[in-house]
Amino acid sequence: MPQARIAVIGGTGLYHIEGMSGLQQVRLKTPFGEPSDGIVVGELGGISMAFLPRHGVGHRLMPSEVPSRANIYALKSLGVQWIIAVNSCGSFREDIHPGDLVIPDQVVDRTAGRVSTFFGSGLVVHIPFSEPFCPVLSDVLYEAARQNGGRVHKGGTYLAMEGPAFSTVAESRLYRSWGADVIGMTVLPEAKLAREAELCYASICCVSDYDSWRQKGTVEPVTADKVLAIMRGNISNARHIIKLAVPLILPERDCECGSALKTSIITAQEYIPKSVKRDLALLVGKYLPA
Repeated sequence: MPQARIAVIGGTGLYHIEGMSGLQQVRLKTPFGEPSDGIVVGELGGISMAFLPRHGVGHRLMPSEVPSRANIYALKSLGVQWIIAVNSCGSFREDIHPGDLVIPDQVVDRTAGRVSTFFGSGLVVHIPFSEPFCPVLSDVLYEAARQNGGRVHKGGTYLAMEGPAFSTVAESRLYRSWGADVIGMTVLPEAKLAREAELCYASICCVSDYDSWRQKGTVEPVTADKVLAIMRGNISNARHIIKLAVPLILPERDCECGSALKTSIITAQEYIPKSVKRDLALLVGKYLPA
């Protein structure tokens, strides 16, 4: 099976990475089902990479339908250590304009009904999540975005909503009053699952609109076609940033993401079912020998 050190999870409009060579498409089955689509593995500038379209090629999956556990597990099985996520979002701030990019450092979870953990069924794990995005990888993405030019904002709170409908005016204004900076549908549960898998995860958030908090008449309502029009330019920027970021990612990790489970497993080993240890060996094998 081909291996990759860095992965990109592409969001709306991003279904391939230009410049990758030696491409192989890998279709994997995991204990959590199949990923969103085949994973393309190759090299970008001599560095091993994997690419996975979050919604499937052709955008077939709604945010709530994305098989995030299978996606993260499959990337882990390919040897991935770093995940660059590309996510579309709306802005709650006047100074974060459509067409801008945000590298968020916090998240508020307003999703409902999405499974956000690999664990359970006799294995209880509580990961540290005070910093939901890898600070090292986030710094790399910000530096790459700064080199690329254009408007990029370092830090910010991403409010993750369920969707698929966009926010009501009341919801949008409530979330803005909480201090959220942007809103989207796809950072979670990816970020939580990546932390459980001890992977570094950071996001390039592409701002497509002002959500619906502005006074009626100031800006037109959010619609899918208008979002897609802005996203075309955002995706072009994201591709350039990824090319700049990949060579900046160090071969070895010195952040805490790679040992997130070290002090997080609560269940006594003798009570953990053997089948759970077997199915999750990729994630917990170094802490829970079979």
